Amino acid sequence: MCDSYEFNCDDIKQHIDRHEAIEMSKEMNTSCKKARTLVEVMSLFGVSRVVACPGSRNTPLLIALDRCKDIATQMVTDERVAAFVGLGMALRSNEVVGLVCTSGTALLNMAPAVAEAYYRKVPLVIISADRPSEWIDQDDSQTIRQRDCLSNIVKRSYDLPATERDADLWLANRTINDALITATSAPCGPVHLNIQIDEPTGGLEPSIGTYSERIISVSSANDVPSDALTSELVEKLAGKKVLVIAGFGSPSPRLNEAMNRMSRIGNVAVLTESLANLHGQYFVNEIDASLACLSKEAQPIYNPDVVITTGGALVSRMIKEYLRRLPNGVEHWHVGHCNTTVDCFRRLSLRVEIDPAGFFDRVSKRLERAERSSNSIDEVWHYSAHWLRLRDAARSWLQSYSARSPWSDLKAFATFIPMIPRGADVHFSNGTPVRYGQLFASRTFHRCDCNRGVSGIDGSTSTALGAQIVAADRPTVLITGDMSAQYDMGALASGLMTPRFKMIVICNGGGGIFHFIKSTRELDIVPRCFDAPCIFPASELAKAFGMSFFTACSEEELKEVFKPFINENERPAMLAIHTDGEMSGRVLREFFASAHKKKKKKNYNYNNIPNIMRTWTTIKEYT
Repeated sequence: MCDSYEFNCDDIKQHIDRHEAIEMSKEMNTSCKKARTLVEVMSLFGVSRVVACPGSRNTPLLIALDRCKDIATQMVTDERVAAFVGLGMALRSNEVVGLVCTSGTALLNMAPAVAEAYYRKVPLVIISADRPSEWIDQDDSQTIRQRDCLSNIVKRSYDLPATERDADLWLANRTINDALITATSAPCGPVHLNIQIDEPTGGLEPSIGTYSERIISVSSANDVPSDALTSELVEKLAGKKVLVIAGFGSPSPRLNEAMNRMSRIGNVAVLTESLANLHGQYFVNEIDASLACLSKEAQPIYNPDVVITTGGALVSRMIKEYLRRLPNGVEHWHVGHCNTTVDCFRRLSLRVEIDPAGFFDRVSKRLERAERSSNSIDEVWHYSAHWLRLRDAARSWLQSYSARSPWSDLKAFATFIPMIPRGADVHFSNGTPVRYGQLFASRTFHRCDCNRGVSGIDGSTSTALGAQIVAADRPTVLITGDMSAQYDMGALASGLMTPRFKMIVICNGGGGIFHFIKSTRELDIVPRCFDAPCIFPASELAKAFGMSFFTACSEEELKEVFKPFINENERPAMLAIHTDGEMSGRVLREFFASAHKKKKKKNYNYNNIPNIMRTWTTIKEYT
């Protein structure tokens, strides 16, 4: 008994000593000076959010982040989920976000989200802990060639040595400053900072009370074209048919106002995708449906003289094919900061490296004056009216067709899209959801997003969760397919969901897009190779992860459950909408085929076109 008692006392004493040591450690910071430098510079630079993954080699980074009160650090176990969560945070906040991981394959798991950020121009700072360089390729655990391993999908890669001499710390400060400047300079994008850390990784020393690191500032260039350049560009546009097309981008009130002004000019038609986050009465936002209703005979009326694009890659394959078939001589200008020359339509003639809001603001005001001073009444100044009439015809046909179509993906989208609150943030997964979102794009949401930089199906749920963390004042609605949801199930286990998160899963057996796209829909291998069983036990998953669950297998059921689903305010909610994949593909194909059959050659007389688009004065009165 005595021996047992003494042993228990010693055990208790060790426990108390350990507890006291832990309490004392809270007053300490990491002994790794580079880690402290990194966190201090990030904080002074204005970085307020970091997503980090647990590990051993990155322990100094985690300690330094934990001691920093100015940076909110979100811990996520799965590196792929963590990186997409950071992407969603950066998208929603329009601020740079840090990602921290340990050494080895942890960094490679972040690559899909980093690639997406690169092609969407989203500022991320990927911070990977690494073994000292002398241990690489020496059969030491968790070592790979991390340096430059993301070089093809980041703006720049950096590597800091393990040593911490004065010169090394000066290098660290300079390098970290440069990394943050590079990530946030137009065009924004991800950077990779690889930090070699020597043993011991968990060493501590007294905290430093105030920041003493150096910050390097950069003066921004003007974001508007000069008067001379504006005059030169407007002279090329006046009297020409101008087609403006907006791809994905974050909401910008300034750009929205300028684009609305452009759309009221008679010789300018403005086409916008739902992901462009632009809204206006005179925008053509049902692009695919409109082109489906455009007859071959009428195309010369709609063919532009100049195409101006802005924003990111376009979802619509139809508009890309239409632009590539335009006759020789049509010019293509791209407006915005780019990493490289993008010639998607094979006719690029001018890169305008200027902020789009500043460009369209200046150009629209000059073009307004050019239109008012013109005495011409030819079809050039009716160009916008032609496109608006085509849009209205397409919108009417889509509404009529979806009303009488059988239960399918299209019927489901036509039913629930109008029921989503206008103030919501909507995230689409890739595949069919984003394409159906394009068909019903006239709905005005707070913002729409989709991972269209690379257009992969991975990370859709994680990206929406990251955005939901930042968007604390509104619901985030994810519209995803069962295959995309299955691919990112790890996100549901992250513990990041709040009652603001609403997840709509289109359960059509997986791979519904392959029943629609021309390249696969007629292949005999579709049932064997593309209709692979998609195991997504929606109700069980919702229950396991604490979500309220709703389901619908018909239009009537969808209308009945949607309101309680969207209004659930105690737990995150999942809505599983069950459709037949093959039927859904057939319904969507028939929509475009039937629109094609309805094309008729029109008499494009000016008297048949609404007068509202003829002059600025009448448009102003009309609006």
